[in-house]
Amino acid sequence: MNIILLGPPGAGKGTQASRLESGRGMVQLSTGDMLRAAKDAGTPVGQQVKAIMERGELVSDAIVSALIGERLDAMETGTGAIFDGYPRTAAQAEALDLLLAERGRQLDFVIELEVDEEALVERITGRYTCAKCGAGYHDTFKQPAVAGVCDVCGSTEFKRRPDDNAETVRTRMAEYRAKTAPILPIYEARGLVRRVDGMADIDQVSLAIEGILDNAPEPA
Repeated sequence: MNIILLGPPGAGKGTQASRLESGRGMVQLSTGDMLRAAKDAGTPVGQQVKAIMERGELVSDAIVSALIGERLDAMETGTGAIFDGYPRTAAQAEALDLLLAERGRQLDFVIELEVDEEALVERITGRYTCAKCGAGYHDTFKQPAVAGVCDVCGSTEFKRRPDDNAETVRTRMAEYRAKTAPILPIYEARGLVRRVDGMADIDQVSLAIEGILDNAPEPA
Protein backbone atom coordinates (compact mmCIF):
# COMPACT_ATOMS: atom_id res chain seq x y z
CA MET A 1 0.00 0.00 0.00
CA ASN A 2 1.27 3.46 -0.93
CA ILE A 3 -0.11 6.62 0.67
CA ILE A 4 0.54 10.34 0.78
CA LEU A 5 0.38 11.84 4.28
CA LEU A 6 -0.52 15.52 4.31
CA GLY A 7 -0.65 18.05 7.12
CA PRO A 8 1.14 21.21 8.25
CA PRO A 9 4.13 21.09 10.62
CA GLY A 10 2.85 20.17 14.06
CA ALA A 11 -0.11 18.16 12.76
CA GLY A 12 1.53 14.89 13.81
CA LYS A 13 2.57 13.43 10.45
CA GLY A 14 5.92 12.22 11.80
CA THR A 15 4.32 10.47 14.76
CA GLN A 16 1.73 8.73 12.61
CA ALA A 17 4.29 7.76 9.97
CA SER A 18 6.47 6.20 12.69
CA ARG A 19 3.51 4.19 13.94
CA LEU A 20 2.74 2.94 10.45
CA GLU A 21 6.39 2.01 10.00
CA SER A 22 6.46 -0.04 13.20
CA GLY A 23 2.94 -1.45 12.94
CA ARG A 24 2.68 -2.17 9.24
CA GLY A 25 6.29 -2.27 8.08
CA MET A 26 5.76 0.70 5.77
CA VAL A 27 8.59 3.09 4.91
CA GLN A 28 8.35 6.87 5.29
CA LEU A 29 9.83 8.68 2.31
CA SER A 30 10.44 12.24 3.46
CA THR A 31 11.90 14.42 0.73
CA GLY A 32 13.59 16.66 3.29
CA ASP A 33 15.33 13.69 4.92
CA MET A 34 16.29 12.23 1.54
CA LEU A 35 17.82 15.49 0.33
CA ARG A 36 19.85 15.90 3.52
CA ALA A 37 21.00 12.27 3.36
CA ALA A 38 21.99 12.59 -0.30
CA LYS A 39 23.95 15.77 0.44
CA ASP A 40 25.82 14.08 3.28
CA ALA A 41 26.46 10.87 1.32
CA GLY A 42 28.47 12.66 -1.36
CA THR A 43 27.07 10.58 -4.22
CA PRO A 44 26.91 12.18 -7.70
CA VAL A 45 23.29 13.17 -7.09
CA GLY A 46 24.19 14.20 -3.55
CA GLN A 47 26.93 16.51 -4.84
CA GLN A 48 24.39 18.17 -7.14
CA VAL A 49 22.00 18.59 -4.21
CA LYS A 50 24.74 20.08 -2.02
CA ALA A 51 25.74 22.60 -4.68
CA ILE A 52 22.14 23.64 -5.26
CA MET A 53 21.42 24.02 -1.54
CA GLU A 54 24.60 26.03 -1.00
CA ARG A 55 23.43 28.44 -3.72
CA GLY A 56 20.15 28.79 -1.87
CA GLU A 57 18.20 27.42 -4.80
CA LEU A 58 15.38 24.88 -4.88
CA VAL A 59 16.23 21.32 -5.86
CA SER A 60 14.60 20.47 -9.19
CA ASP A 61 11.68 18.09 -9.55
CA ALA A 62 13.88 15.82 -11.66
CA ILE A 63 16.43 15.35 -8.87
CA VAL A 64 13.76 14.81 -6.21
CA SER A 65 12.03 12.26 -8.44
CA ALA A 66 15.34 10.49 -9.03
CA LEU A 67 15.94 10.22 -5.28
CA ILE A 68 12.43 8.85 -4.70
CA GLY A 69 12.89 6.37 -7.53
CA GLU A 70 16.14 5.14 -5.94
CA ARG A 71 14.43 4.67 -2.58
CA LEU A 72 11.52 2.80 -4.14
CA ASP A 73 13.94 0.53 -6.01
CA ALA A 74 15.71 -0.26 -2.73
CA MET A 75 12.46 -1.31 -1.05
CA GLU A 76 11.05 -4.82 -1.18
CA THR A 77 8.11 -5.17 -3.55
CA GLY A 78 5.56 -5.82 -0.83
CA THR A 79 6.64 -2.89 1.36
CA GLY A 80 4.30 0.09 1.44
CA ALA A 81 5.48 3.68 1.14
CA ILE A 82 4.40 6.82 3.02
CA PHE A 83 5.16 9.95 0.99
CA ASP A 84 5.80 12.97 3.21
CA GLY A 85 6.50 16.37 1.65
CA TYR A 86 6.01 15.11 -1.89
CA PRO A 87 4.24 15.80 -4.17
CA ARG A 88 3.66 19.52 -3.69
CA THR A 89 2.75 20.53 -7.24
CA ALA A 90 0.67 19.13 -10.09
CA ALA A 91 3.89 18.32 -11.99
CA GLN A 92 5.23 16.36 -9.02
CA ALA A 93 1.93 14.50 -8.69
CA GLU A 94 2.22 13.46 -12.32
CA ALA A 95 5.84 12.41 -11.79
CA LEU A 96 4.87 10.31 -8.76
CA ASP A 97 2.21 8.49 -10.78
CA LEU A 98 4.88 7.63 -13.34
CA LEU A 99 7.42 6.52 -10.71
CA LEU A 100 4.87 4.20 -9.12
CA ALA A 101 3.57 2.80 -12.43
CA GLU A 102 7.10 1.99 -13.60
CA ARG A 103 7.49 -0.16 -10.49
CA GLY A 104 4.11 -1.84 -10.59
CA ARG A 105 2.78 0.25 -7.71
CA GLN A 106 -0.22 2.51 -7.35
CA LEU A 107 -1.30 5.25 -4.99
CA ASP A 108 -3.97 4.01 -2.59
CA PHE A 109 -4.83 7.00 -0.42
CA VAL A 110 -4.05 10.65 0.23
CA ILE A 111 -4.66 11.17 3.95
CA GLU A 112 -4.84 14.73 5.23
CA LEU A 113 -4.53 15.46 8.94
CA GLU A 114 -6.89 18.39 9.37
CA VAL A 115 -6.05 20.94 12.04
CA ASP A 116 -7.55 24.05 13.59
CA GLU A 117 -5.05 26.87 13.14
CA GLU A 118 -5.65 28.55 16.50
CA ALA A 119 -5.50 25.23 18.36
CA LEU A 120 -2.34 24.26 16.47
CA VAL A 121 -0.70 27.57 17.43
CA GLU A 122 -1.47 26.80 21.09
CA ARG A 123 -0.22 23.21 20.72
CA ILE A 124 3.12 24.23 19.21
CA THR A 125 3.91 27.45 21.07
CA GLY A 126 3.23 25.81 24.44
CA ARG A 127 5.59 22.88 24.06
CA TYR A 128 9.02 22.61 25.67
CA THR A 129 11.49 19.88 26.60
CA CYS A 130 13.89 18.95 29.35
CA ALA A 131 17.30 20.25 28.34
CA LYS A 132 18.99 17.17 29.82
CA CYS A 133 16.91 14.11 28.80
CA GLY A 134 14.57 15.54 26.16
CA ALA A 135 11.29 14.65 27.90
CA GLY A 136 8.43 16.65 26.41
CA TYR A 137 6.09 19.02 28.25
CA HIS A 138 3.45 21.63 27.50
CA ASP A 139 2.32 24.82 29.22
CA THR A 140 -1.32 23.73 29.13
CA PHE A 141 -1.53 20.00 28.48
CA LYS A 142 1.43 18.41 30.25
CA GLN A 143 3.32 20.18 32.99
CA PRO A 144 5.84 18.46 35.31
CA ALA A 145 4.35 16.98 38.49
CA VAL A 146 6.62 19.33 40.44
CA ALA A 147 6.85 22.76 38.86
CA GLY A 148 10.23 23.35 37.26
CA VAL A 149 11.50 19.78 37.80
CA CYS A 150 11.63 17.14 35.07
CA ASP A 151 9.55 14.05 35.92
CA VAL A 152 12.06 11.77 34.21
CA CYS A 153 15.52 12.90 35.29
CA GLY A 154 14.96 15.62 37.88
CA SER A 155 16.68 18.34 35.89
CA THR A 156 15.55 21.92 36.36
CA GLU A 157 16.72 23.09 32.93
CA PHE A 158 14.18 23.30 30.10
CA LYS A 159 14.28 24.64 26.55
CA ARG A 160 11.99 25.68 23.73
CA ARG A 161 12.60 25.57 19.99
CA PRO A 162 13.23 29.13 18.73
CA ASP A 163 10.81 28.62 15.82
CA ASP A 164 7.95 27.51 18.09
CA ASN A 165 6.28 30.92 18.03
CA ALA A 166 2.89 32.06 16.75
CA GLU A 167 4.22 34.03 13.77
CA THR A 168 6.29 31.12 12.48
CA VAL A 169 3.44 28.64 12.95
CA ARG A 170 1.03 30.84 11.00
CA THR A 171 3.61 31.24 8.23
CA ARG A 172 3.99 27.46 8.03
CA MET A 173 0.21 27.07 7.83
CA ALA A 174 0.02 29.56 4.96
CA GLU A 175 2.85 27.79 3.12
CA TYR A 176 1.15 24.44 3.61
CA ARG A 177 -2.15 25.68 2.22
CA ALA A 178 -0.38 27.22 -0.77
CA LYS A 179 1.53 24.01 -1.52
CA THR A 180 -1.33 21.54 -1.08
CA ALA A 181 -3.97 23.60 -2.88
CA PRO A 182 -2.74 22.57 -6.36
CA ILE A 183 -2.63 18.83 -5.70
CA LEU A 184 -5.71 18.10 -3.59
CA PRO A 185 -8.19 18.59 -6.49
CA ILE A 186 -6.19 16.10 -8.56
CA TYR A 187 -6.57 13.38 -5.96
CA GLU A 188 -10.11 14.41 -5.01
CA ALA A 189 -11.14 13.74 -8.61
CA ARG A 190 -9.71 10.23 -8.32
CA GLY A 191 -11.50 9.56 -5.04
CA LEU A 192 -8.26 9.03 -3.11
CA VAL A 193 -8.52 11.75 -0.45
CA ARG A 194 -9.47 10.89 3.12
CA ARG A 195 -9.43 13.33 6.02
CA VAL A 196 -8.66 12.71 9.68
CA ASP A 197 -9.03 15.06 12.66
CA GLY A 198 -5.41 15.86 13.38
CA MET A 199 -6.35 17.64 16.60
CA ALA A 200 -7.69 14.44 18.17
CA ASP A 201 -5.73 12.30 20.62
CA ILE A 202 -2.72 10.61 19.01
CA ASP A 203 -4.19 7.14 19.50
CA GLN A 204 -7.52 8.24 17.99
CA VAL A 205 -5.73 9.62 14.94
CA SER A 206 -3.87 6.33 14.57
CA LEU A 207 -7.11 4.35 14.79
CA ALA A 208 -8.74 6.56 12.16
CA ILE A 209 -5.81 6.05 9.78
CA GLU A 210 -5.78 2.31 10.42
CA GLY A 211 -9.51 2.22 9.66
CA ILE A 212 -8.92 3.90 6.31
CA LEU A 213 -6.14 1.50 5.34
CA ASP A 214 -8.04 -1.57 6.55
CA ASN A 215 -10.99 -0.65 4.33
CA ALA A 216 -8.94 -0.29 1.17
CA PRO A 217 -10.49 -2.11 -1.82
CA GLU A 218 -8.78 -5.26 -3.02
CA PRO A 219 -6.46 -4.62 -5.98
CA ALA A 220 -7.93 -5.46 -9.36
